[in-house]
Amino acid sequence: MNLFVLGTVFLPLGCSSLAVLTARSRTLQHIIGLLGSLLAWGCSLAVLLANQQSGPQLYRLGGWPTPFGIVLVADQLSALLSVMATTVIVAGMVYILGSKDKSMNYPVSIPLFLCMAAGLNGALYTGDIFTLFVFIELMVISSVILVAISDNRYGLEAAIKYLLISAMGSLFLLIGIGALYATFGTLTMADIAQLLATGERPLLAQAAAVMLMCAFLLKSAVFPFHFWQPDFHTTAPTPVGAMLSSIVVKVGIYGIIRIITLMFTTEAPLIENLLLVLGLIGIFFGSLGALRTYDAKRILAYSTFGQIGFILVGIGWGTPLALVGALVYAFNHAFIKAALLMITGVVASRTLNKTARLSELGGVGKSMAFTGILYFLGGMALAGVPPLNGFIGKVALARSGINSQNWVTLGLVIGAGILTLLYMMRTWQHIFQRESEQDLHLKPTGDSPLAPTLLIACCIAFGLYAAPLVDLATLAVAQLGDPQIYIRAVLGG
Repeated sequence: MNLFVLGTVFLPLGCSSLAVLTARSRTLQHIIGLLGSLLAWGCSLAVLLANQQSGPQLYRLGGWPTPFGIVLVADQLSALLSVMATTVIVAGMVYILGSKDKSMNYPVSIPLFLCMAAGLNGALYTGDIFTLFVFIELMVISSVILVAISDNRYGLEAAIKYLLISAMGSLFLLIGIGALYATFGTLTMADIAQLLATGERPLLAQAAAVMLMCAFLLKSAVFPFHFWQPDFHTTAPTPVGAMLSSIVVKVGIYGIIRIITLMFTTEAPLIENLLLVLGLIGIFFGSLGALRTYDAKRILAYSTFGQIGFILVGIGWGTPLALVGALVYAFNHAFIKAALLMITGVVASRTLNKTARLSELGGVGKSMAFTGILYFLGGMALAGVPPLNGFIGKVALARSGINSQNWVTLGLVIGAGILTLLYMMRTWQHIFQRESEQDLHLKPTGDSPLAPTLLIACCIAFGLYAAPLVDLATLAVAQLGDPQIYIRAVLGG
């Protein structure tokens, strides 16, 4: 009954309610929003530390015994990803405090942002598969509303599009949950895993696995479920888009890892082969799309396809070293992508139309030397240039590819990394190095660069001192390698 597990989820939710009650005071809302995100971050760190010392941490809601009640479970995987998520959420809240967007100054913005954070942490911690659906829906509804109220005139269209497509993903998820409950009579993931570990496969079990995989692939915007992502992520307000492209898509990755390492371990080799193919398609589709698109934020949205592809390739290789590489890559990508989107937002906020279209951003950043340095560092980190943190994840993936002797796949992955360097350098030169062909009429001030500065500092720190993160990811993979650790923690014995 670790209260910090409960606090990570419900403190942002409680602060969201307080922010609604203080809607008339913008300053008070800012304080509550920042306090709620910082408290959640502190709780997530405490949970990770407790996990290091004494194994998976639990909180049984209402004190009900498992599997009759809902349980929150923070094993090493959940705890590590929660630290990643809450850290980026704190940076997002800092960006909101310095944002000039009208939508981010609406009374509803901070409560919805905190609800999105609560849904994200809840999805990572819950040990009940139906509660996972509830937390994902809380996260989706909050993000849809935040995009719908965006200053971008296409925000409402993108929000409606995603709402309809997300309903499809929710349908897949509900059908899968219903099939599991009809088959096993329980919704607790540890209980389902224990029953599946016997090797028996009732009629609906494998159909449930297919439905769950479709749902999580859609949430992660993996090909062929990717088509909603560019419009939705690029029309969102900058801090919201940064959360969507960096940490919200990781919920799907988390669900996929849970499926193949906890519940459907027998079917894992087949699923891994599928993920390997989808990952390679995503890497090249995202990289080539980023090379040919017309908007700086859209470039980063397409880039997310490619970066998720790298993670899927690591999961698809299936070796412990490859899983470590995938987790390290996913952790570092969250900081890099959030920072780059925030920097793009800072530059776009100086233009009269607050646009990220490349045709209107040419030369805008030439007078913003510090911001240009931040973008350059973020781009190099995304491309995997040492000594930044993106290099660590790619080296781990390359080592796992060498150990697995997947030479063709490894060659394709390394080649795609060069494409990342191409489109990031091209964008940086266009915005920060190009001489403008027309007179630039810029606003005297724009969004504050404080939040992306903090994230880029984290990118440098995790690159220069990567050992603790690699050790944490290694411990997480060691726990995933023995599903009984998770099952015993939840069910006892």
